[in-house]
Amino acid sequence: MSPFTGSAARTARWEHLRVDLTAGVATVTLARPDKLNALTFGAYADLRDLLAELSRERSVRALVLAGEGRGFCSGGDVDEIIGATLAMDTAQLLDFNRMTGQVVRAVRECPFPVIAAVHGVAAGAGAVLALAADFRVADPTARFAFLFTRVGLSGGDMGAAYLLPRVVGLGHATRLLMLGDQVRAPEAERIGLISELTDEGRADEASQTLARRLAEGPALAYAQTKALLTAELDMPLAASVELDASTQALLMNGEDYAEFHRAFKEKRTPKWQGR
Repeated sequence: MSPFTGSAARTARWEHLRVDLTAGVATVTLARPDKLNALTFGAYADLRDLLAELSRERSVRALVLAGEGRGFCSGGDVDEIIGATLAMDTAQLLDFNRMTGQVVRAVRECPFPVIAAVHGVAAGAGAVLALAADFRVADPTARFAFLFTRVGLSGGDMGAAYLLPRVVGLGHATRLLMLGDQVRAPEAERIGLISELTDEGRADEASQTLARRLAEGPALAYAQTKALLTAELDMPLAASVELDASTQALLMNGEDYAEFHRAFKEKRTPKWQGR
């Protein structure tokens, strides 16, 4: 672990999430199956704080975000969030909406790949959480719906208007965010919203397989690739090429780059250290 992780010890128990850490893979499960894993204020806060905590450590190399029961996540809880926000003033509402956005930023900015294992419904905030992940592994029961206009709000919630056009293109994003219609797995795969379509009931297994592959790979190279993909979305080509050059120069001084050369010469598989 890095000596610069901060003064607080790792959180022993998360109240609103189930968290398992095994061999470099963190599995974070939304565990309100009776409510289709609808998000509460506490669940948002736990996700934000957990991702920040894991990002300060070097023990996690990949993260799987999954949902227990019949679906991935049905979005914000109608009673506990929508009902509660009706009684809030503007300052409180701004704080809440900033917190939900901080969760999406944490998913995009954490230094390890995030895989959303999607089955059943991924709606509202659940759809945006899956969208923010680096990979979306889904089975044929998966259905995505960006429902914000259906409740009288902007479709551009939690960064959706930034992320979705970059994943599926402006035309599809406009349709999905404006109308809030369901997108079932075949169409989601066709427009690029799904990274991998599995057999029914196999999304969790396939996500774990991908996570283990990533966890066993060159973690620093993956972290920098993720960082560049996010940073260069809004950069001109010249700035992107310069950032690529400086990043590669730093990685060429790393242990993993030298280890690849040794392994190639010795005709063996590299032993990646993430350094």
